[in-house]
Amino acid sequence: MDATALLLSRLQFAFTISFHIIFPAFSIGLAAWLAVLEAKHLRTGNAVYRTLFQFWLKIFGVAFGLGVVSGVVMAFQFGTNWSVLSNMSGPIQGPLLSYETFTAFALEAGFFGVLILGRNRVAPWFYFFSTAMVALGTTLSAFWIMVNNSWMQVPVGYVVQNGQFVPDDWTKIIFNSVVWSRFPHMLLASYLTGAFCVASSGAWYLLRDKSRVEALVMLRMGLLLAAVLMPLQLAFGHLVGDYVHDFQPAKFAAIEGRWHDEQPASEVVIALPDPAHETNTYEIKIPVLGSIIGSMSLTSKEVGLTDFPPQDRPPVLIPFATFRIMVGCGLIMLALAWLGSYLSVTHRLERSRLLLWSIFLSFPLPFIAIFTGWYTAEVGRQPWVIYGALRTDQAMTPFLTAGAALSSLILFGAIYLFIFSFGTLFIYRLLRAGPSRNAIELPYDATPNRPMSLAGGDVAAVPHLMTAGE
Repeated sequence: MDATALLLSRLQFAFTISFHIIFPAFSIGLAAWLAVLEAKHLRTGNAVYRTLFQFWLKIFGVAFGLGVVSGVVMAFQFGTNWSVLSNMSGPIQGPLLSYETFTAFALEAGFFGVLILGRNRVAPWFYFFSTAMVALGTTLSAFWIMVNNSWMQVPVGYVVQNGQFVPDDWTKIIFNSVVWSRFPHMLLASYLTGAFCVASSGAWYLLRDKSRVEALVMLRMGLLLAAVLMPLQLAFGHLVGDYVHDFQPAKFAAIEGRWHDEQPASEVVIALPDPAHETNTYEIKIPVLGSIIGSMSLTSKEVGLTDFPPQDRPPVLIPFATFRIMVGCGLIMLALAWLGSYLSVTHRLERSRLLLWSIFLSFPLPFIAIFTGWYTAEVGRQPWVIYGALRTDQAMTPFLTAGAALSSLILFGAIYLFIFSFGTLFIYRLLRAGPSRNAIELPYDATPNRPMSLAGGDVAAVPHLMTAGE
């Protein structure tokens, strides 16, 4: 095994998955947002929701396309850099990825065509149904990916035959207990990504005094959704921590920065882990809190990293740091969502420019939280690619050279950066232009040059139709 080739292959996979995850997380949240907008338009007839739907549909289309393109590379990598993993886990991972294609992608791609081309060709109820099916497709996509990844984190329902992991019980694989904490955690993260992107866009338009009616709807609805979802996300995050505590104790010890057994255990808040000396420097910790978090007990014994051989320990610094960054982003988003929702209810939100700037600048936070959450999960799993069953250095393609790995890393990096640059520029231009009521396909009134709104009134009257709840 070429250690340099292994490092480069891991860097390549980390780079491509980091790039790819941006777009599914964004599009899952936007698909749900589009379904809500279409439902509210059908219920109220308010043209503002149609305006916002048409606006965000364009952005969703770009993000969806970028997600598909960037995801194609993931399949190639399994064959080029990780052929042993592909061969050994193919009987399980192959069908799971196929299920995603046959269910999730089929729904997304099929009904997305209706969203793009079918507004005037299908009944309003069917158009809403198509929007819901696209949202369901994105959700199913997340589900199958999380089932696949959860099996790698906690492999169950298999036997080893002829050097391969062969499914023994699909119900155990698909309904793996850890899926039902990890999947909602990822789904909520995607919804929060959509909510904060929508809210930050609304704050941006208010700061620029542009599209004020649409901006207020985006800001208020985005913040309200985030205010409701953030506590749920923190609860499911704790459940994810419980599975790590029970099934991956070395990862849990690394996240906690705990080197030696403690009873009761302290919670390390801030520190600089020092693997060479198996200790932490610049450490700040809270007594007993580690036992409460780990076992919901005041007296429990929590294991440290020294309980595991050095070759079975994950790199400590990365999961330790990324976990704290993830939690920090979540707490900031919670504070912004609750404060913003409170000021929205008291009709003071649009007058607080400091908070508007804070909300606008918060748009990277959900993406950072998703990145760092995945780094915590994936780096913390090391040195295993299938936890407890297959080591990462044993999963790499035999005889893969450092030169070949470096070449593919540079090639993928260049292609992804090219795609990302143009995709991001296009989305930025759409966002900068803002929602346009002229883009709504309105019924034609007999009076010349006088379109009628879908609410049954004049478009110019839309601002007066808006309320805090609508």
